[in-house]
Amino acid sequence: MLQKAFKDECIAKTQIKEWYRRFKSGRTSLDSDPRSGRPSTGTSSDNVERVRVAVEQDRRLNVRELEDELGIPKSTVWRILTENLGMTRVCAKFILKLLTDQQKNLRLEIAQDNLEIINSDENFFQKVITGDETWVYGYDPETNQLSSK
Repeated sequence: MLQKAFKDECIAKTQIKEWYRRFKSGRTSLDSDPRSGRPSTGTSSDNVERVRVAVEQDRRLNVRELEDELGIPKSTVWRILTENLGMTRVCAKFILKLLTDQQKNLRLEIAQDNLEIINSDENFFQKVITGDETWVYGYDPETNQLSSK
């Protein structure tokens, strides 16, 4: 009768029999029985605080360095950073403030040279070949033979 009335949303007959058996034996709660296994203690408030303090002291630490420094598994560190602290992974290869004055000046010179080339050659952009950001490594047999000795 239940399956006719509720169709796909009806609870299975075996589940009803299981509940009946449990309540008949004296059970009074609908909560699930505790399961065996190791309790999840990795994301304790103490560990969350330790990760937060470490990241505030040095924002350039990566997950592996935090794992080594704090003795917390890498997966737990990642979970704490993303779920508990709400941080996201940002990939920044160079941040301008980390460059030396010499590196900044070199970048400025290169940018000015490129600007001069563009202004002097009308067809410059027709000579440019574009592609994706895939890294391509050159293969030089002579260099590889020398390095294997």
